[in-house]
Amino acid sequence: MKKVDLGAGPFLYPKPVALVGSDVRGRPNYCVAACVGIVNMEPPTLSVSLNKTHYTTIGIRESGTFSVNTPSADMVEITDYCGLVSGHKVDKSDMFDTFYGKASTAPMIRQCPINLECRVVQTLDFPGEVAFIGEIVAAYVDETCLTDGRPDIKKIDPLLFSFRDNHYLRVGEPVGRAWSVGKRLMQKET
Repeated sequence: MKKVDLGAGPFLYPKPVALVGSDVRGRPNYCVAACVGIVNMEPPTLSVSLNKTHYTTIGIRESGTFSVNTPSADMVEITDYCGLVSGHKVDKSDMFDTFYGKASTAPMIRQCPINLECRVVQTLDFPGEVAFIGEIVAAYVDETCLTDGRPDIKKIDPLLFSFRDNHYLRVGEPVGRAWSVGKRLMQKET
């Protein structure tokens, strides 16, 4: 199969869509981010990259905390809206039912099935963006999104983003069980 060189670019698929929250000048603000990922398992740590000019960035720098809220696919319209308008010009605080957790400074969205409350442990400045590395101090999930006490991805129905064609997507069908489907190939080694 022939490969085509696309040049350097963030072609990692799919990207989870997140609504990143911070208190800015006394009120909650949320911005859309698709550059979010787990960077460490213990302690649980993630990264989120935001444009340096985002209003939410101001709040994260001031408080040292932020939230990562996973919207469900049925929240696509309000999520996209939060990416279209800036907190510099529009007060988005009344768009959602906001709650606070252990840190009491990272606003979270009750309508989102999963909420991660984070404390900044490192900041990496790049030319146009800033990456906040945050330790997850608490994780909250809607009880309706649990199966046998664990988060159920089908019930969560997370919103995903496809870079370059700019489409929102949802999770598809399972194709195999992790740490299991490849065992048949291990048998061939012996």
